[in-house]
Amino acid sequence: MKHLGPKSAEWLASIGVHTLDDVARLGVVETYRRVKAAYPERVTLNMLWGLQAALLGIRWDELPQDIKNQLLKEVEK
Repeated sequence: MKHLGPKSAEWLASIGVHTLDDVARLGVVETYRRVKAAYPERVTLNMLWGLQAALLGIRWDELPQDIKNQLLKEVEK
């Protein structure tokens, strides 16, 4: 997947997520939760930012802070 590294793609594939359409169907937060549950010691919030950024077609470090804040609120629910 564009804008995601090989390790992230490997982790996503291990939970059955292979395309950005899969991420969009599950939702960014749910996808992140599943990957985090599978790899709790390795997955950081950068994965969450990366997933959202990939859906927007931008690099994770270009993701606006307000979007990051909203995602974080959703993850913490």
